[in-house]
Order: sequence, then structure tokens, then C-alpha cells
Amino acid sequence: MNYNQSHQQQPQQSGEGRHDDDAAVTEFLASLLEYTPTIPDELVEHYLGKSGFQCPDVRLIRLVAVATQKFVAEVASDALQHCKARQASIVKDKGNKQQKDKRLILTMDDLSKALREYGVNVKHQEYYVDSPSTGLDPTTREE
Repeated sequence: MNYNQSHQQQPQQSGEGRHDDDAAVTEFLASLLEYTPTIPDELVEHYLGKSGFQCPDVRLIRLVAVATQKFVAEVASDALQHCKARQASIVKDKGNKQQKDKRLILTMDDLSKALREYGVNVKHQEYYVDSPSTGLDPTTREE
């Protein structure tokens, strides 16, 4: 096969591949009409509207909802991994002492680290304690 023959066959193959891709996208978009995402359509429409995007096509709204749901699930999973790693290092530091409570405690630091991996920087307000009575009921404070 010479260069011209192989060069002429290549666009046909990519055209067939494109047709398969178009069919898959069309089928996926049609399936979104029957799918009820975890994030309600109204909520997605609200935030898309706040960003200046208006679209009457429900399929596109649900596509954004599915993408958002996937993003949130990945961030939660990554935050869980950070939490497990942090708590495993705490157990190693304590030595062979038995840990009675096996619950995982997800902190803002775990979530911040996970979000940072996706390019989202979270700055949370630092909490400062001015005095030992901070946080107490005002009627019980000693002045």
C-alpha cells in the first residue's frame, strides 16, 4: 500500500469513529432524560443562572448535575483517604495502645487538602480563644 492509499483510508476510519462517538453521545444524552440525578435540576438551574448561563435543555442541566455529583464524590473520596492517613499516623505515634474508637473524623483540613488537589483553595476563618470563658453562656461569665 502506498502513501496515497493509506492517506485516503485514514479519513474514512476517523469518520466511522466519529460516527460511533456521535451515536454514543446521542444515546447518552437521551438516557439523561430518564435519569434523576442526586442534585435537583432546580438547584443546578439556579447556580447556572447565577453564573449567567441559561439553557432550556433538561439534558444539559442533568449533564452538569452528573458532572457535579462526580466531582463531589471524588473530593469526598480523596478527603476520606486524607482522613485515614492522618488517623493512621496518630495511631502509630501513640504506639501499641488500643484505640477504642474506630470512627473516622473528617476535618476541614482533610477536605481542604482534597480540594487543593483539584485547584480549589479553601480559606477558613481561624478560631482564636481570647479567654477561658469564651464560648460560655454570657450569664455564667465572670467579669
